[in-house]
Amino acid sequence: MKDLFGQAILDYQQGNYTEDIKTETTISEEDILPLPYLFRSFKDMPKLEQKALRLAKGKVLEVGCGAGSHGLYLQNERNLEVHSIDISPKAVEACKLRGLKNVSVANVMDFEGKFDTILLLMNGAGMCGRLKQMGTFLTKIKSLLAPNGQILTDSSDIIYMFDENEDGTYDVPLHFDYYGEVDYLVKYKKEKEEPFAWLYVDYNTLQNVAHSVGLQCELVAEGEHYDYLAKMF
Repeated sequence: MKDLFGQAILDYQQGNYTEDIKTETTISEEDILPLPYLFRSFKDMPKLEQKALRLAKGKVLEVGCGAGSHGLYLQNERNLEVHSIDISPKAVEACKLRGLKNVSVANVMDFEGKFDTILLLMNGAGMCGRLKQMGTFLTKIKSLLAPNGQILTDSSDIIYMFDENEDGTYDVPLHFDYYGEVDYLVKYKKEKEEPFAWLYVDYNTLQNVAHSVGLQCELVAEGEHYDYLAKMF
């Protein structure tokens, strides 16, 4: 792994911002991800993220922290005990420079501890990559929950990206087993990362998988464009 995402975050943090990240998936053309967006303050976050951060309580685990914006808000503005993890060493380095106290390089599948709130934001549950791996992923996340703990995640139902037929069905070219499964490509400067598996999961499917591993699942809020915030407990 070249850690281009982390390199871009670290460049921005260290004042070497010259260009943005480019992303591409199996079902979408190249898109720009502006680096300043990863460093956004609470007021510039989408409403679903703001809602999740307001609902966070107790000891918090932030999975896939990126530039650390969510953790910094919870640490500095809400005075919560936050533990942030990411598989990117350079992103973690940037988070430390930003003042995030408890941040470490770790894969959540190997992580241990008990937390009152586990955050999987910016489509964080998608890191399991494929729908058939989601049960195993959620079982692991569930094992990290303290009694009465909660998991907060946002995602999108990307059915809107496909053509709808007159009978209400959709023309979905299935690259994989489920229409929300994509391969994700990151480019930064003149380099590109190896494509990695990512998952966008509609709420009903998330709820079904959650129930299958013994988690309750609630729809907390819906966004303006097929996106939603869910709570599992």
